[in-house]
Amino acid sequence: MALEQFGVMPDGTPVERVTITGGGLSAKILSYGAVLQDLRLDGFEKPLVLGFETLENYLTYKSHFGATAGRVANRICDGRFELDGKSYQLDINFIEKHSLHGGTHGIGTRVWTFDKIEADKIEMSIDLADGEMGYPGNMKIKLVYSLLANGVLDILMTATTDAPTLCNLAHHSYFNLEGSASILDHELQIDSSRYTEVSSELIPTGKLLSVEGTTLDFRAKKSIGSASKVTPIDNNFCIEETAGSLRRVATLSSAASGISMDVMTTEPGLQAYDGVNIKQGAPGLDGLVMGSHSGFCLEPQIWPDAINHEGFPSPILRPDEEYLPAHAICVQQKLDWFDAN
Repeated sequence: MALEQFGVMPDGTPVERVTITGGGLSAKILSYGAVLQDLRLDGFEKPLVLGFETLENYLTYKSHFGATAGRVANRICDGRFELDGKSYQLDINFIEKHSLHGGTHGIGTRVWTFDKIEADKIEMSIDLADGEMGYPGNMKIKLVYSLLANGVLDILMTATTDAPTLCNLAHHSYFNLEGSASILDHELQIDSSRYTEVSSELIPTGKLLSVEGTTLDFRAKKSIGSASKVTPIDNNFCIEETAGSLRRVATLSSAASGISMDVMTTEPGLQAYDGVNIKQGAPGLDGLVMGSHSGFCLEPQIWPDAINHEGFPSPILRPDEEYLPAHAICVQQKLDWFDAN
């Protein structure tokens, strides 16, 4: 366990970094954006996530590298929604038309507080004021990162509000399980037969489409490149209609490193993104020069723009409720399970 200063925000707010170890993993977490800056597996020298060595690069390259996105992750059409008969206009920060990841100053770009630090676990929190980015309600968010036995990164989020509002938080790491410049040779499997159709602006149309016969059919493992080289991947896969119990929903693996990673979640959706828009030349950890397809995101969450589509899982959070999703990233090297299934 180690706590150190990582940098200073433009307004003078200090940013801290904590290092935790346990279960065969080590992780570095920043107070900026609750960012998972670095994740490593014992016996493998390269980082398993994309990150930057300096705070300045996080502020320059943005893209939520390792951050927690919210208070509503993903996109909301025109940044508008109606709740209990009242209309709300959110901050617009995506193609000058829609709201993305909670707005320009969403929680992935804010400085959090480290509340409790242990050798293999940290607890963090952030308070959001009523009206911030256009959202109603004072909201308190808590986040716990834990390193558990057998290579498990456990992520537990909670949120409460004093007024009806929206809440949909997502962990936004870009994974690379071999430390190479591209993840196109990684293999992916997702337990989903449907995905949300989107417009050319990546806004859901309201239709659910079958993956059958499409490049998005990952029900059986296949290389990311076999799909991404045809059509870029930035899609929500429909796992369930509502939140459920913690279960495995996807597996990412690299034959080059022998590392396999299971994604487990309670959430009804999984946004997959192939990192096609990562800026060329971005200076990553350990000297990695990043660019398009350097990392792959697997983001458990409620379906995007859910508030504006009847029948989508609800993102509404009320004062008498607690938002309580759970996620786990299970990392192993030379894992036989993936090859046998």
